[in-house]
Amino acid sequence: MPQINQLSEIFVSQLFWLAVVFGIIYFVIGRGMVPKIRGTVGARDSQIAADLERAQAAREQADKTEADWRTRMDAARAEAGRVAQEAKQASAMETETRVKAAAESVARKVEAAEGQIRTAVIAARAEIESVAADAAREMVGRLTGIAIDSNEAAMAVRTELNG
Repeated sequence: MPQINQLSEIFVSQLFWLAVVFGIIYFVIGRGMVPKIRGTVGARDSQIAADLERAQAAREQADKTEADWRTRMDAARAEAGRVAQEAKQASAMETETRVKAAAESVARKVEAAEGQIRTAVIAARAEIESVAADAAREMVGRLTGIAIDSNEAAMAVRTELNG
C-alpha cells in the first residue's frame, strides 16, 4: 500500500510545519502580545491601586469634614442652648418684675379699699351710735318718762356696743 509508505515522509513534514507554526505562534503571542497584555494588566492594577488610594484619601477627608461639621454643630447647639437659657432667665426676670408690680398695685388697691371700708365702718358705727342713742333716749323717755341727756344716752350706747 502506497499510502502507508508515504506516511513516514508526510509525518516528518507535518511535524516540521507543526513546529514552525507553534514557533511562530509562540513568538507572535509570547513575545509580541503577552508583554502588551502584561503591561495593560500592570497599568490596570496601578490604576486600581491609585483609585483606591484616592478613595481612601477622600474617605479620610470626608471623615475629617464630618468631624469638623459635628464639632461646629455641637458648638452651635451649645450656643443655642445658652441663648435660650439667657432668654428664659430674661423672660423670668421680666415676668417676675411684672408680677411684683402687679402685686404692689393690687396691694395698694387693697389698702385703699381697706381704708375706705374702715372709714365706712367708722361712719356707720357713728351713725348707728347716734341713731341708737336717739332711739334709747326716746324709749327711756316714753317708758319711764325721764328725760335723758343726749350725751348720757350716747355714752351708754358706746359702752354697750364696745363691750
